Amino acid sequence: MNPLNLNRNEYFVVGTDTEVGKTLISCALILKIKEQDSANKLVAGYKPVSAGTHTSPNGKLANEDVESLCLASNFQSQNQLTAEACCPFILNHPAAPNIVAVEESKKLSLSRMIEGLVDLRKKSTHMIVEGVGGFLVPLNEQETTADFAEKINLPIILVVGLRLGCLNHSLLTIEAIQKRNLTLAGWVANTIDPDMLVKIENIETLKKRIPAPLLGIIDWLPEDLQKEKHAPYSIEAMQLAARSLRLPG
Repeated sequence: MNPLNLNRNEYFVVGTDTEVGKTLISCALILKIKEQDSANKLVAGYKPVSAGTHTSPNGKLANEDVESLCLASNFQSQNQLTAEACCPFILNHPAAPNIVAVEESKKLSLSRMIEGLVDLRKKSTHMIVEGVGGFLVPLNEQETTADFAEKINLPIILVVGLRLGCLNHSLLTIEAIQKRNLTLAGWVANTIDPDMLVKIENIETLKKRIPAPLLGIIDWLPEDLQKEKHAPYSIEAMQLAARSLRLPG
């Protein structure tokens, strides 16, 4: 990609694993950027590949992560982001992309993923890119999400899913990021196990070991804001998460 424009907020959101809240945090970051730049034209969310579809109310197949990113991007925006622009590869089954793509006779091309990102970048003022699964998830026979991260070279925000094992998952992910000489702009502690033992102690341990600022602690969402199955996050859930976040820098 071209060198970053310092007037743009652009980050690649990765997770310590799958189902750790990357989509919620990505959407919250989109809303946070909108708060700081009221003159924005389009703060765009982008995801190179998503896995798992359902039939939406309009009868079309949809992915709830992509729906959430579009909802956040389009909220109070004059420009409307489509699912096709947000995600070039939407797979039907919720499993590892490299495996599902073969089953669905699709070829996941890294160059196509980057092409879609570059196209959307030209139309947006700021961009949040959400990864798929963990940092080293295979995209095809040769390439992983980490290869995508190297190609786009955006500052990374790590979402740590607060549950048993998060210390090891976090430090291994950071080691992989550092090995590729990528920039870790910050990390977010996201509560995915409301009954996690010694949660605060885990966060304090990570604060001492992660060489980047803690950007926020996201509590377990209230029952009325929990994401429904086969549906995007609500704007209210995104706004609540955004209130607990700060942007890097």
